Amino acid sequence: MTKHDQLHRFLFESHSVRGELVSVSETYQRMLENHNFPQPVQQLLGELLVATSLLTATLKFNGDITVQIQGDGPVKLAVINGNNQQQMRGTARIDGGVDAAAGLRDMIGNGYMVITVTPDEGERYQGVVALEGETLSECLDAYFKQSEQLPTRLFIRTGMQDGKMAAGGMLLQILPGAQEGSDNMFDHLVQLTATIKGEELFTLDVKEILRRLYHEENVTLYEPQCVEFRCSCSRQRCADTLVTIPDADIQEILQQDGKIDMECEFCGVHYIFDENAINEIKASK
Repeated sequence: MTKHDQLHRFLFESHSVRGELVSVSETYQRMLENHNFPQPVQQLLGELLVATSLLTATLKFNGDITVQIQGDGPVKLAVINGNNQQQMRGTARIDGGVDAAAGLRDMIGNGYMVITVTPDEGERYQGVVALEGETLSECLDAYFKQSEQLPTRLFIRTGMQDGKMAAGGMLLQILPGAQEGSDNMFDHLVQLTATIKGEELFTLDVKEILRRLYHEENVTLYEPQCVEFRCSCSRQRCADTLVTIPDADIQEILQQDGKIDMECEFCGVHYIFDENAINEIKASK
C-alpha cells in the first residue's frame, strides 16, 4: 500500500508538549523530478522540505514560510517555500562542483539561514541566523534559541526507500504557559524522539510510530493534513513580470531569439511569449 504524504499533529495529554510528524517522500520526488541536482544537494533540499513543512504547520494563520540557505560556496541558494495548506515547492542554485561526500558547510561555505513568515494579512517577519552548525538540524536549533521562541526540536530523516528518495521528520514543542518542570519532561521526550529511524518514518503507520516511541505516554492524535508539491507559477505571473522589463531589453531578446522563454526555477515549466503575445499584454495594461 502506498503511503501518501501527510502531516500529523499530536499532543501529550499529561504534559504541556505538542508534536508533529510528517512524511514528504512523494512531494520530495515531485520536487526533484525536473532538476538534476547532485546527491548532496538533493539531500539538503529534502531536509529543508521536512523542516519547512513542520514549521509551516506551526502557523496559526493563513500564509506561508520560506526557509532558505545562502552562502559563498558552490551551492549559492537552497530554498523551500510552503503555505498553511502544506503546498510545498523548492529549488537550488549551484555555481561550481559539489563533491559526492559534501556536507552542509562544504556546499554552502560561509552563509546564513533566513526564515521568512508571510501572513496573508499582517506584517511579514524574518529571522536570520549564521550557519554555524554542521547540519541543518543544528542550525535550526540555533535559530530557535536565538529567536527566543518556545523550546522546539526538529528531527529530520532523509534516505532511500524502495529505490526512491524519501524524507520525513518530527517536531516537539513546549506549549505556551507550560508549568514549571516541563523542561525535564520535554528533554525526556526529545531523547525518545531522537531514536526514530528514517525507515520507520518512511514506512510505518503514524499510530505504530507513536506507540513505539511513547508507549508509556497518553498521546492524542488529530486528523492528518495532506502534503503535496504545488508550484504557484503561472503564465499570468510571468506576463505581469514582462511588463516591468524595459522595452529595449525585450526587443533585444526578441531580435536574438524570436521569443521570450521564461522558465520557472521551481517546477521547470516554460512560458513562451512571442512579439504578438507581448504586444497584447502591454495593450491590456
